[in-house]
Amino acid sequence: MRNAVRTAPTALPAPVRAPSLVLAALGLVVLVVLGAVFAGHSAPSGFDAGLLPGPDGLPDPWWYFANAIDFCGEPVGSAILIVLFVGGSLLAGRSRTAVLTLVGCGVTVALTSVLKPLTGRTIHGSFLSYPSGHTAFATALALIGAFVLVDRLKLGRAFAVAVVLGVALVCGLLMAWAEVGLGAHYPTDTIGGFATAFAVIPATAWAVDRVAARL
Repeated sequence: MRNAVRTAPTALPAPVRAPSLVLAALGLVVLVVLGAVFAGHSAPSGFDAGLLPGPDGLPDPWWYFANAIDFCGEPVGSAILIVLFVGGSLLAGRSRTAVLTLVGCGVTVALTSVLKPLTGRTIHGSFLSYPSGHTAFATALALIGAFVLVDRLKLGRAFAVAVVLGVALVCGLLMAWAEVGLGAHYPTDTIGGFATAFAVIPATAWAVDRVAARL
C-alpha cells in the first residue's frame, strides 16, 4: 500500500503546481478580507442586492433545477459524490487523489463551518451564511477533477491552468447560482466559498504529494 501511494500519479500536477499555490494564497486573502468586511452583517451589500432574485424567487422549472444542484452539497448528496470520487480514484490507481478528496473536501467543509460563527454574517434573520459551504464543496471537487484531467491529458502549463480555472468556475458558479436563487446565501457568501476551496485544495494536494514522496 505504501509503495502504491508513493508511485501513484501526483495529486497536484506539475504544470499547475506553482500557479495553483499562488491562487491558493490569493483565495486565502479574499476569504479573510470578505469575512472581515461582512462580519456581523445581516443584510445584503450593494453588490449582493443587484444579483439577488426577486421576492418570488426562482420560477419553475429553475427552482427544481436549483434544488437538484443544492442536493449535491447536502450531507447525502456530498457523501455520494465523495464515494464516487474516492472509488473512481482508487480503481484508476490514483491513491493520492483519493486521499486529496477525503482530506481536502473535509478540510474545506470544516473551514466553512468554523468561519460561519466567527464571521457571524446572517441571512433571513438567524441563518449563518458566510462563507457558502455548498459552493466551497462544489468548487473543491471541481478542482480535484480538473487536476486529474490535466494530468491525464498531459497539457502544457497555459492550457492546464485554463482548464483548472474553467472547470472550477463553471462548477462553482453553478452551485453559487443555486444557493443565491434558493435564498440560502448572498452572492458574496458564494465568493467566499469559492475562495475557501482555492485556499485549501491546492495546498492540501501539495501536502499529500510531499507526504507520499517521503513514504
